[in-house]
Amino acid sequence: MCPRYEAAADLLGKKWTGRIIRVLLGGPKRFKDIKEQIPEMSDKMLTDRMKELEALGIVVRQVYPEMPVRIEYELTPKGRDLKPVIESIQHWGEQWM
Repeated sequence: MCPRYEAAADLLGKKWTGRIIRVLLGGPKRFKDIKEQIPEMSDKMLTDRMKELEALGIVVRQVYPEMPVRIEYELTPKGRDLKPVIESIQHWGEQWM
């Protein structure tokens, strides 16, 4: 088995990761906005997944020095390249699940 395929499958197979990416495909979002769209996920799990996706270069965290400080998460080009993968999973799910 190809190690790169395994790494990609492991990443997308982690609980919540695919949903987070799908939410962010709609554009930059604040933490609370992501949480609203995936309410069954805990704050800690969302924080952990966002840190992981950021470390992998899939998500970038933007801090805006406003009062109060505004933080948004956005997909990087690497993350946006997952769009056809996420859409394919969506299509398959609609057809077969």
